[in-house]
Amino acid sequence: MTDQDQQEQPNQKETAVGEQKLIEDRLTKTAQIRAKGIDPYPPRYDRTHTSDEATKLFEYAEIMASNVGGEAAEHPRTETIRVAGRVMARRGMGKAAFIDLKDGYGRIQAFARQNTMGDEAYEIVNLLDIGDIIGVEGQVIRTRRGEISVEAAKVTVLTKAIRPLPDKWHGLQDQEIRFRQRYLDLISNDKAMSNALLRSKIVQSMRSFMHGRGFIEVETPILVPVAAGAQATPFQTHHNQLDRDLYLRIATELYLKKLIVGGIERVFEIGRLFRNEGLDHDHNPEFTTIESYQAYADYNDVMEMVENMVAQIAKETTGSMILPEVEGIRPEINLTPPWPRLDLRQEIKTRTGIDFVDTRDTESLAVAMHERGIHVEVGSAWGRLLDKVISSEIEPHLIQPHFLVDYPVEMSPLAKRKPDSDEIVERFEAFVMGTELANAFTELNDPVDQRERFEQQERMREQFNDDEADRLDEDFLIAIEHGMPPTGGLGLGIDRLTMLIAGESSIREILLFPAMRNT
Repeated sequence: MTDQDQQEQPNQKETAVGEQKLIEDRLTKTAQIRAKGIDPYPPRYDRTHTSDEATKLFEYAEIMASNVGGEAAEHPRTETIRVAGRVMARRGMGKAAFIDLKDGYGRIQAFARQNTMGDEAYEIVNLLDIGDIIGVEGQVIRTRRGEISVEAAKVTVLTKAIRPLPDKWHGLQDQEIRFRQRYLDLISNDKAMSNALLRSKIVQSMRSFMHGRGFIEVETPILVPVAAGAQATPFQTHHNQLDRDLYLRIATELYLKKLIVGGIERVFEIGRLFRNEGLDHDHNPEFTTIESYQAYADYNDVMEMVENMVAQIAKETTGSMILPEVEGIRPEINLTPPWPRLDLRQEIKTRTGIDFVDTRDTESLAVAMHERGIHVEVGSAWGRLLDKVISSEIEPHLIQPHFLVDYPVEMSPLAKRKPDSDEIVERFEAFVMGTELANAFTELNDPVDQRERFEQQERMREQFNDDEADRLDEDFLIAIEHGMPPTGGLGLGIDRLTMLIAGESSIREILLFPAMRNT
């Protein structure tokens, strides 16, 4: 069985012995190429056109030829160009071959003929395998079957692939291989490549939006002495020179608010966060967010910013604020501002009959949850129980974009109380497709209140053995004791936003290298 025949059987799993034979065959061909005095791994290639540019060049040549008429109109061709890419398919043997090339911009066919190239030059074509990277020099024509092709005058081996591509090149079926060996997924799966490019465009659009609103982008430490700013379990490490334990950051919040204290009035950071949590379709131990802080703003200003930012990103990356239905994953999603604002207390009462103002202790809330069949995790604090109510009874109904606003103070140790309430803070969460997209507050800038809240979190850690409770950061408290202006803050998940716009239901489809369990 030849390498090509093996590739033509997408449902046949190559055995270890079979794969080794293919590798040996390719190594033999590599040696044959070297024997001709040709380097199968040259250091450079002067490509003149991408696949997309070559196609457009020929289409333009067709238009110009049709204006001239005659023989040129019947068989138009371009000047000689050079394209390069990976061999994804090959048809024909003997004296002629059609080769499908894939580069980072698309695909184009190469048409190689022995009588055009000459016997010696054509011998290289017979040493090619699927997966090889080659350069093709020639004029662009349209074949008798109507396909735009580069008529090869010369084929150059740029990289001889020793291992064959798994299964067939049109797509991998094994999810584990796709995620563990993402490079194969990018080669084989056009949607994987599309998602990777989309994510880059989303981040670019996000930065443009923030810069347009006068925000300054910064970078803050990843290794931190106190893992504060969120309710999550951190990863711990040790610095040998300093002889101290450090943590991978779980949020960028406290450092960014120190910059607000310092006078940078609009600041944001796009960066990686690390949380020692489980894996599921929405969660990965490391993920990317944007956090922003705006002086002299509150959570209403941030809500307006979020809905307009997300809508603008969707418009710039897809052409519309309305995301089309993706069968089995999402209905049509309308991101056009304004998004509905839902009062959290009223929404919980409507959906469950529970009024968290009337069930302010752990026991009464647990009883109310049990009566309604909502799972009660033994040993949980009051805020953790209410969060369970929200996640199980409220979030699944928020398919179109919504803001849930005004949370209990117990759930929001860094948020400012509403002027008319000691129990409610100015906080919102944005939800789309039943999943949290963003979390934001009017930031707490009263240093006395903030210290008391941190101390309460520390007590909860001991009382409930809650490793996710927020942590007291003395350096941050000293900073805001110098005075922090009224501030609106935001945290938004870039991975989840990309999932939404791409129409994917798993974060592993968006992260290029997601965390994987041991094999």
